[in-house]
Amino acid sequence: MCGICGFINFKTNLVKNEGENKAIAYKMAKKLRHRGPDSWGEWAGEHAVFAHSRLAVIDVENGLQPMKRTVEGHEFVITYNGELYNTADLRRDLESYGYDFTTASDTEVLLYAYIHYGEKCAGMLNGIYAFAIWDSMRQRVFVCRDRFGVKPFFYTYKNDAMIFASELKSLFEYPDLEPVLDKTGLCELFALSPARTQGVGVFKDVLELRPAHYMIIDRNGAKIKRYWSLKSAAHTDSYDETIEKVRYLVNDTVKRQLISDVPVATFLSGGLDSSVITAIGAIEKAKAGERLSTYSFDYEDNSKYFKASHFQPDSDTQWVPRMVEEFRTNHTYLVCPNNMLTDLLEEALLAKDLPGMADVDASLLYFCREVKKNHTVVLSGECSDEIFGGYPWFREKKAFETPAFPWCYDLSLRNNILLPSVSETLDLDGYSRMRYEESIAETPVFEGDSEEEKRRREISYLNINWFMTNLLDRKDRMSMASGLEVRVPFCDHRLVEYVWNIPWEMKNKDNISKNVLREAAKGILPEDVRVRRKSPYPKTHNPHYEEAVKALLDGVISDSNAPILALCDREKLSALLNGSSDYGKPFFGQLMAGPQFIGYILQMNYLLRDYHVKIM
Repeated sequence: MCGICGFINFKTNLVKNEGENKAIAYKMAKKLRHRGPDSWGEWAGEHAVFAHSRLAVIDVENGLQPMKRTVEGHEFVITYNGELYNTADLRRDLESYGYDFTTASDTEVLLYAYIHYGEKCAGMLNGIYAFAIWDSMRQRVFVCRDRFGVKPFFYTYKNDAMIFASELKSLFEYPDLEPVLDKTGLCELFALSPARTQGVGVFKDVLELRPAHYMIIDRNGAKIKRYWSLKSAAHTDSYDETIEKVRYLVNDTVKRQLISDVPVATFLSGGLDSSVITAIGAIEKAKAGERLSTYSFDYEDNSKYFKASHFQPDSDTQWVPRMVEEFRTNHTYLVCPNNMLTDLLEEALLAKDLPGMADVDASLLYFCREVKKNHTVVLSGECSDEIFGGYPWFREKKAFETPAFPWCYDLSLRNNILLPSVSETLDLDGYSRMRYEESIAETPVFEGDSEEEKRRREISYLNINWFMTNLLDRKDRMSMASGLEVRVPFCDHRLVEYVWNIPWEMKNKDNISKNVLREAAKGILPEDVRVRRKSPYPKTHNPHYEEAVKALLDGVISDSNAPILALCDREKLSALLNGSSDYGKPFFGQLMAGPQFIGYILQMNYLLRDYHVKIM
C-alpha cells in the first residue's frame, strides 16, 4: 500500500517548469509519507506530474514508483496504491501476448494490463487499488478505483489543473488550495458523518472518484464511467450448493490475500469473521511448516465494566484463547490504555482528515501502531456483516418501516447542538433524506422479489455503499497512518456478487444470523466459535473515557476562540456534560453513544482549528 498524488494540465507543458512542478509534487507526497515510508519518487511529463510514497510489500527491491515503461515508442507511467490478488493470472495472460517482466511486482503487471487492454483492464482486476496512468500514446490520464472503495482517491480543480491525492491533506499542499466548508460540507459532517456520500470530498469543490468507477482525463476534459455494479437476479443454486460455493470463495480469497513478500498476520477478535480468516490462514501456514501470527484488541479494565447489550451480547476476550489454542497461532494480546483514547483523538482526526468514530478510531490507530512494530500486512474481517446480513437492522421491523439510514434514524441530537441559525440553514433532516433517496433509487431491482425482500435489498445496498464504505475508510486511514497494510477478504467482489443474490431464507435459515457463512465454516472452525453470537468491534466500557472527553469538551466550551462555537450552541454543548452516557442507544451504528458523540464534537473542533478551515 502507498500514497499517490499529482496533477494534470493539458493547457501547458509541465516539463518546462519541471523542477518547480516536481517540488510541488514532493510537497504533496510528503504529507502521505506515513502511507509509504519505504521509498518515494516524483515524475514529470508533458501534461502530468506524479508522486508516490511506497510501502514495500511485493518485490521490495524492484517495485519502485512512479513506474515507467515504453512500448512501441510510447511512454506509460503509473502511480499506484493497492494490491492485486490475481497478479499471477494476469501475468500469465500478458506473457502469452509477448510481454516481458523485469520485476515481480503487481505494479508492473497492472501497467502492462492497461497498456494491452486499455480501460477494459478495470473489469479484470481483483484487488484493492487506486491508480493513475499517463498514456502518451492516447494523450490522456487513466484513473481507476477498486469496486468497494477500499483505497481512496480525491481530486479537485484549480485553474487549468486537475489535482489528485490519496488523502485530503495532500490536496491542500497544492498552491492556493484551501480547505473550505460550504453548506454541503457542513451537512455531510453534521447529518451523515462519520459516513459520507460517495463522490463527495466534504470540502468545497473537492470530489472523490466513486468506487467501481474509472476516469479518463484528456484535453477535452474528464469523463467518468462505472465499470462494475451489483446485479440482482434469481438465485438458482440449492442450499447445499450455496454453502459449498461460499466455502470455496472464502477459502480462495483468503489464500490469495496471504501472498506477500513480508510477514502476514491476522486480526483475531474471536468472532466468526476474523476466526474464519485466521483458521484458513493458520492451516495454509501450517502446510509450509509455519505458524500464523495473530493480534487481538481490548481496553484497560474493560472486563471490569463490560455490560452485555442488544448490540454486544458478550465479550470477545473468552473466545480469543480458544482460537489461539486450536490453531497454535503466535498471538499477541494488545490492550489500549485509557489515556490513549483521548490522547489520540486529534491524531486520529489528522489521519482521516475528517471527524470519525472518536475513540473507536483512536484505539484502532493505537493498535495499528503496535502491530506495525512486527508486521506490515494483516488480514481483517470487515465487510462480512454487510454482505451476509449480520447487523440487527437486517431483521428489525423498524428498518423495514422507516425510510432512513438504519444506523442513524434520529438526527435530533445532532440538530440540537447547532445554533438555531445554522440548523435552519442546513436542514440536516432534508439533506439526509435526499442522500438516502438517491441511494435507494440506485438499488438493483429484481422483479421476482417480494416487497419484504425488495426492502431487504435496499437495506443491504445502503450497508454496502454507506456503512461498509465508512468502516473501510476508517480502517485504511488508521492503518496507513501507521504504515500498515490491512487486507479485507470479505470484500472480494466475486464473493459479494454471489452472496448478493442468496435469498434471506438461506442467509438467515432457522433464524441464525449469517447462517450461510456459519455453515460454510463447518469443519474449519471449532463448533462453539462457529455458532457464537455476533459481537462488534470492541469499544471501551470504562467510565474513565466518558469523564475524560467531558473534561476536554468543558475546556472547549470555556475557550471563546474555539471554532466549533461558530456552529454549535454553547449551552447545548454544556448540557452534554450532564447528560446520560446512553450506551444502549447509539447515535450512529452500534457503538457510538453519548461519550462517542462528545468525542466526535471534539474531533470536529480539531478539524476546524488544525486545518484553518474557512466556513462559507
